[in-house]
Amino acid sequence: MMNKYIVTLDALKSGLISKQIKKKRLKGELIIPWRIIKELEKGTESNFMGKDKILRELESIRNSEEKNAVKLNIVYTEENDLLKTIIELSEKYDAEILTTSEEKTKLLKALGARTKLLKEHEATFPRIISYFDEETMSVHLKEGVNPRAKKGRPGQWIYTDIEERILTREDMEEIINELIEFAKSDEETFIEKKGKGVILIQMRQYRIVIAMPPFSDGYEITVVKPIKRLTLDDYNLPQSLIKRFKERAEGILIAGAPGEGKTTFSQALAEFYRSLGKVVKTIESPRDLQLPPDITQYSKNYSDQTELYDIMLLSRPDFTIFDEMRTTEDFKLFIDLRLAGVGMIGVVHAAKAIDAIQRFVERLELGMIPSVLDTVIYLKGGQVAKVYEVSMAARVPYGLQREELARPVVEIRDFFTKKVEYEFYVFGRRVFVIPVGKSKEIYIDEYGSPATIEEIIRHELGDIVDEMEIKMVSDKQAILFVPTWGYRQVKKALKGKARRLRKKYGIKIAIEPIITSD
Repeated sequence: MMNKYIVTLDALKSGLISKQIKKKRLKGELIIPWRIIKELEKGTESNFMGKDKILRELESIRNSEEKNAVKLNIVYTEENDLLKTIIELSEKYDAEILTTSEEKTKLLKALGARTKLLKEHEATFPRIISYFDEETMSVHLKEGVNPRAKKGRPGQWIYTDIEERILTREDMEEIINELIEFAKSDEETFIEKKGKGVILIQMRQYRIVIAMPPFSDGYEITVVKPIKRLTLDDYNLPQSLIKRFKERAEGILIAGAPGEGKTTFSQALAEFYRSLGKVVKTIESPRDLQLPPDITQYSKNYSDQTELYDIMLLSRPDFTIFDEMRTTEDFKLFIDLRLAGVGMIGVVHAAKAIDAIQRFVERLELGMIPSVLDTVIYLKGGQVAKVYEVSMAARVPYGLQREELARPVVEIRDFFTKKVEYEFYVFGRRVFVIPVGKSKEIYIDEYGSPATIEEIIRHELGDIVDEMEIKMVSDKQAILFVPTWGYRQVKKALKGKARRLRKKYGIKIAIEPIITSD
């Protein structure tokens, strides 16, 4: 008697049916519901594998039929529910249902259906890992391009070919399928996110990002692994900074460009606080920090902000690592947890240390920043390149002289020299970020003589600004402070001149009224 099998869409996607036929592990009649063909026609269920892969699998099965290895039977049904159709066909033909999903197998058996779970004979580690050696930071695969890798260490790496052959779409689909199948069978591997054109997988210590059309212009796989696991002692930090971590730092930012060692440092800091007997947890997307089992790692992809907030408060961590903050919601959660009393360590991408702090300016009232942030660590080349401490003062901002302009100022100090390098303050409705003690830019005026920006501005705007105060915000931006009684008239009179000045020198001028602190 010939064995009969009902083919599911996930079994077709896996490519295992044709492999099992070739290995002579699968013989008999293969029944395919017409509903599956309709789904392929609409393209609604092809998911990560794409139609081409499934159609190639069908063609391979058809070729096996011609060799009398199996018999193919496509059956029409009127039922729209695919699962119900599969179960009814299984009962009608007394057939086993072929699937690669262990969860679907349990469900079908619970419903009384006969099933056969398809999987590779041996679960082997995906071959993409063979591209890694001790110097490899990440592997980058894309259809139509040679396999490439970043080799070296943070801040000192090269991007190089690791194979001469050009990858085809079929190559990419096979690699993706292999990764998905491994994720199903390996207890230490899990799919963090699966969306339209994007899959995130955490495979033990490897973080895998898969992009596909329509999200990307082609199939692409990026695999990243941590180069080295370090402790805080490996960074040779001054004892004054270690003491700050122990006694005063509760709102910490770890900043730096991609690949500069932020994740490695955050892991070291997490284990440092754990060694002090602190309760440490993480919020990640994906969960790729390599940490001891007593540090719980939460996935941002499997919960909303409210759930994370509630869980963090109920579980009472002393410190929480928030890895790779990107969205406004991420920053809001960091701020809310910090204001609730949880020690927070946020990891952000930033080209400069000051840029990391500015990410909070538009999301938080200026006076609250020192309550949320107190320490900023900037990483470059895998080393701590800059440390800032954040505090609040009430005084006249740098560069201004009039006592009536005194106001709250957020001071950004170099932790080691204690010199203020930047100031944040509100004037009118704007927040200004002022570099402190920077040398003045020298320009050549229209007569060929060297001049500062302030001299250029006063010359271009004329006598009307002789008695007014000019504050240089940066090399390309200035504020002209005008008494309240003449603000409207002056602003109107200078509007055209300010526009010409910007066009001629690239200098932007803001005209603001002088508002006393009382």
